Amino acid sequence: MKTEPISAANWLRKSWIRVALMSVVAAVPVACAQTLPASIAASRQKPSTDREGGASVAPPLQNGATAQSAPAAAAVDEEAINSVEQGQTPLDESYEFDRRRWRQEKRRDAFRDTQFRFNLRTMYLDRDKYDGSESESLAIGGWAGLKTGYFFEHVSFGVTGYTSQHLYGDDSKDGALLLAPGQDGYSALGEFYADIRIVEDLNLYVGRKEYDTPFINRNDVRMTPNTFEAVALMGRLKLDDAGEEIFKYGFGYFDQIKERNSDDFVSMAEDAGAGVDRGVYSVGGNYQKGDFSIGAIDYYSPDIINIGYAEAKVALPIHDDWKPRVAAQFIHQRSVGDDLLRNDDFSARQVGFKAELPYGPALLTGAITHTTDGANMQNPWSGYPGYTSVQVEDFNRAGETAFLLRAGTKLPWLDGLSAYALWVHGTDPDGNDQYAKDEYNLNVEWAPTKGAAKGLGVRFRYALVQQDGGSVDDLQDFRVICNYALTF
Repeated sequence: MKTEPISAANWLRKSWIRVALMSVVAAVPVACAQTLPASIAASRQKPSTDREGGASVAPPLQNGATAQSAPAAAAVDEEAINSVEQGQTPLDESYEFDRRRWRQEKRRDAFRDTQFRFNLRTMYLDRDKYDGSESESLAIGGWAGLKTGYFFEHVSFGVTGYTSQHLYGDDSKDGALLLAPGQDGYSALGEFYADIRIVEDLNLYVGRKEYDTPFINRNDVRMTPNTFEAVALMGRLKLDDAGEEIFKYGFGYFDQIKERNSDDFVSMAEDAGAGVDRGVYSVGGNYQKGDFSIGAIDYYSPDIINIGYAEAKVALPIHDDWKPRVAAQFIHQRSVGDDLLRNDDFSARQVGFKAELPYGPALLTGAITHTTDGANMQNPWSGYPGYTSVQVEDFNRAGETAFLLRAGTKLPWLDGLSAYALWVHGTDPDGNDQYAKDEYNLNVEWAPTKGAAKGLGVRFRYALVQQDGGSVDDLQDFRVICNYALTF
């Protein structure tokens, strides 16, 4: 028999400790922001945003984060006019040479050009699951790193250490993924790489570092992001004198991944669940001209899986002050070689369409995705790029069609304040034990764009998932993320 679901209001009130934990989450980075010397505060850069649900929707070889990379510190100017879910990387944002805005001027003094970045994060997550169990954690951590300027104008080095440490959470409520298994803290040297500038607009990256692509990405929706051990060549061609028409491309081999709540690097195939040692070859490109972009990327892991992804976007110039945007995506996945991922051959496809209607500081979004019959879509390494993939569910089961409506806006009461709400309905997928689902998300975020608090981001996220059938509870997911970023 289906147990009685907990109402959202009662769930949020069910423990006094939740209020106390939320206060701790917000207090530490706020205190840092208030006590930071003004001379350093003035040099900060606003952190990029990050969304989950899926991952990042970009081709393989982007250098760093995108408009989606720090869960609590979203840039409000982009948040209200961008419907990309946390953790995703759009295809047209791939192959960016410098997501963290490292300087690339031709200077011989590499030490003088060294830039440092620090990110302090506290996060609380509480999830009541379908089976009635609960995962709950509170953690503090973040990362610190540097990237040198170019020695002899061609060679630069980067290094970043990551950590997440336990503040609260019983072993019986493990599984929030803020900490290592068992609610244990962890620390890792996640980035250690060389950036070789072969010629202008052509760079080779060797070693361990962050990348953002549709299926291999940071997925920075917990305490620390995924990082990868890889060799990646990334370039950019300017097709006109004004630089408005460009083609970005990349090639790479990804050998290992450090998952977001781990301190170990493991084989890409092992991380996918195959239990063998295989890497991933990736190649892709993206053409952009004005408000139009189109591109594709392919991932190939021998004996594991082949994933193809394509996406096109265009803004419709109906009026200078009103440019609706439309986008389409296509994903094809299939087993290859010895079929070691599922020990059986499979093939799956998903198609998606999205429309964004901006109106002043607000944005209304509608999207639809459809997954073909036969097999569920796979998400072997990072966040999922589907247009209807949101905070909890990806809505990519075999035979499932999903519809999304989202409304977001910047709020006038406080600089950097924004909010959005969304609903996704997924139809009955294939399988007798599979049912339709509805997910509701609410997100409120404060990310100041100026003053002493610039670089600070506080985000509250709530999700409710209801399944239409089966003996399961409603799933409820509540998160508080406080992020403080400093670069100098």
